[in-house]
Amino acid sequence: MASLNSVRRRLAHRVILPLVVLGAGIGVLPGAAQAAPNPGVQMNAADMTLLNGVRLAGLWEMPAGTMAAEKGQSARVREVGAEIARQHGVLDQLVVEAANKLGAVLPTDPTAQQKGWLTEMQNATGAQFDQIFVTRLRVAHGNIFPVIGAVRASTKDPIVRKLAEDANKFVNDHMTMLESTGLVRWQQLPPPALPPAQSDSLVAAAKANVGTGGGLQVGTGIVWAVFLIALATGGYTTWRLMRRA
Repeated sequence: MASLNSVRRRLAHRVILPLVVLGAGIGVLPGAAQAAPNPGVQMNAADMTLLNGVRLAGLWEMPAGTMAAEKGQSARVREVGAEIARQHGVLDQLVVEAANKLGAVLPTDPTAQQKGWLTEMQNATGAQFDQIFVTRLRVAHGNIFPVIGAVRASTKDPIVRKLAEDANKFVNDHMTMLESTGLVRWQQLPPPALPPAQSDSLVAAAKANVGTGGGLQVGTGIVWAVFLIALATGGYTTWRLMRRA
C-alpha cells in the first residue's frame, strides 16, 4: 500500500507541477488588445497597429469623402472626395475580413480627434472647406504610410502582409489624388517619420553599399516609434496649416 501511495504522489506531482508553471506563465504575459488568434497566427502589437489604423482611417475618411463630394467648392475636390469614400469602403471590407480570419477585434467608432476633424469640416464652407479637407486627409495619409511599410517589412503573418500590401496601394493612390487638387502645402508637410537610430543605420548601409542578408528586421518597437512620431509631427503640422488657413 505504501508503495502504491508513493507512486500516486509522484504521478500527481508530474501532472500538477506543469499546470502550476503554465498558470504562472500566463499570469505574467502582457495584455493584448486583440482576441485569441487562430492556430499558427503570429500576430503582435505592430500587426494590431496596422489593423486598427486602417479601420480607424476608414471610419472617418469615408464620411469625410462623402462630405467633400457633396459640399466641395472645387469640382476636383468633389471628385476626389467621392473616390476616396468609395475606395475606403473597399479597404474597410478588406480589413474586416482580415480581422475575422485572425480573431482580432476592431474599433467601431472614429477617435475623438477624428470626430473633431469631421465637425471642423461640417462647419466649413467654400474654399475653406476644400483646404481643410485636403490638408487633414493628406497629413493623415502621410502618417499611416510609414506604419504600413514598417509592418509589411516585419510581420510574420501572411494575412497581415497581404492587408499591408493592399493598404499601401490605396493610401498611395489617395495621396496622389489629394495632391492633384493643387491644395497641398508642400513646404509645411511634416518631415519623414523615421526614428533617428533607424535612419542612421539605413544611411550607413547605403554608404557602405552592404546588404544585410535577410534584409533589415523592423521590430515592434520601431513600428510603434514610427507611428508615434508620425502622429506627433503630423498633428503639429496640421495645427500650423490650419492656423495659416
